[in-house]
Amino acid sequence: MKKFIETIKNIFKIEELRKRIIYTVLLLLVYRLGSFVVLPGIDPTNLAPLKSQAAGGLLGLLDMFSGGAFGNASVFALGVMPYISASIVIQLLGIMVPAFQRLQREGESGRRKMNQYTRYLTIVILAFQGPTYLTNLHTQLDPSAFLIKGFSFNLFSTMVLIGGTMFIMWLGERITDRGLGNGISLIIMVGIIARLPFALTAEIGNRVNQGSGGGFLMLIFEIIILFFVFAATIALVQGTRKIPVQYAKRIVGNKQYGGVRQYIPLKINAAGVMPIIFAQALMLFPMILSGFEATRGLAATLSNPLGFWYNLILALMIVAFTYFYTAVTVNPTNMAEDMKKNGGFIPGVKPGKKTAEYLDTIMSRITLPGSICLAIIAILPTFAMLLGINNQFAYFYGGTSLLIMVGVVLDTLQQIESHLLMRHYDGLMKTGRLKGRSGM
Repeated sequence: MKKFIETIKNIFKIEELRKRIIYTVLLLLVYRLGSFVVLPGIDPTNLAPLKSQAAGGLLGLLDMFSGGAFGNASVFALGVMPYISASIVIQLLGIMVPAFQRLQREGESGRRKMNQYTRYLTIVILAFQGPTYLTNLHTQLDPSAFLIKGFSFNLFSTMVLIGGTMFIMWLGERITDRGLGNGISLIIMVGIIARLPFALTAEIGNRVNQGSGGGFLMLIFEIIILFFVFAATIALVQGTRKIPVQYAKRIVGNKQYGGVRQYIPLKINAAGVMPIIFAQALMLFPMILSGFEATRGLAATLSNPLGFWYNLILALMIVAFTYFYTAVTVNPTNMAEDMKKNGGFIPGVKPGKKTAEYLDTIMSRITLPGSICLAIIAILPTFAMLLGINNQFAYFYGGTSLLIMVGVVLDTLQQIESHLLMRHYDGLMKTGRLKGRSGM
């Protein structure tokens, strides 16, 4: 405890770090306050049906990512998911389209252009999602909830929703530039964590209402299991296979360069959270079959989050997408060429093609356990629900939300530790160093 208090004091002794933390907290508070600002023209006292709809299923997941703004009919109701979708599309174009590949190689100027294209695509996506959200509002809410009606309300509200998401993006960029951590990731994490107190309170209430000591023991058991799930997720996010690389010695004048051994850290889960996002998006397609009488039963089976076939297909797709996304993001050939140009080689492996084949083999071997662990984490909320845990609290036992929280917290703590070490203070841990998702 004394070590922890001393670390907190050291953090606030560093003026730059202190200002960054305060700046980040203030902007996150602005985001949280905006999540409760209801769209103009809607009576906030009549939102109960919308909040009930957002309590479970896919809409419950969207409501969690928006920090409850979706169920509040807030100006931030669409959250940052349109921006995330646009980023994924631009990232895939950077892999498949030569013009975008050239932009990625142009350095800072290319990155700015890619970011600009991402913003434009975000607005296009918002132009479709905004009216869709308003249509859902008209379906769920009583007509008396709308103080303004007609085309003018839909047009104005769509513009407000677009402006709300763009404002969130601006907040995220400001946090990234002048605050601490990745702004967009922090906004998503804050939205997820904001639901934790309500979910935990609901779960405590359910166990207390059982009227016996068994409910209290079950609650303690759930907390212990949740702790081990978090520990396993941290191990998955930080797990790496270090490949030794030896650099040849060079004599320049009276000085010797090179001759040192370094390591290439190959991550067990190089794909991150993307396979789960892709797989969950594809699992929405069976809902289309529900519109036909002949396939309605099949659609119900494949769309049931608690069903066996839904979770089996989801797990298999996550394994497949993990291999796919790892293959397009980790290029052993480029790694081998860069290593050869810098005079590096893996001991016992010939430079060039043999090195690329060796790295590809290692990545294939470590991706298998990583993909299986990722699939298990994705379906853990289902097992939690089957054990009687309420739906909101069950989401914290796995899936996209858990991976995002763990990854963002590790990245932020890594930045804090870097500031401490630069000022010759001790790090956050007695032994070892924190590694974020991109940590070496």
